[in-house]
Amino acid sequence: QVQLVESGGGLVQAGGSLRLSCAASGRTFSGYAMGWFRQAPGKEREFVAAISRSHLRYADSAKGRFVISRDDAKNTVYLQMNSLKPEDTAVYYCARRDSSIVTTERYTYDYWGQGTQVTVSS
Repeated sequence: QVQLVESGGGLVQAGGSLRLSCAASGRTFSGYAMGWFRQAPGKEREFVAAISRSHLRYADSAKGRFVISRDDAKNTVYLQMNSLKPEDTAVYYCARRDSSIVTTERYTYDYWGQGTQVTVSS
């Protein structure tokens, strides 16, 4: 069974930074695509970034500000978020695919964490 546990969320002022972590347990980590999504109140869950061994993808809202990375030795994926804006406020979820191919659609991800709250004050 795959378990994903996010950490690193919190309250930060606009312009600040946060680093989210997602620790995975269960099946082999390194061969699978990992993604970050977020959901703001009253909105649908949306793609933020994804990573495989050889590919990265970012939402337009994340390009130039967020960096996704992974440490396969630690079974952990990270999301470094810089220049945060109030509109980045959301619950951030880590997800894993049963595939090595990076995608942006949430329905293509098979496992999800419980989420971590990120709040950016103006």
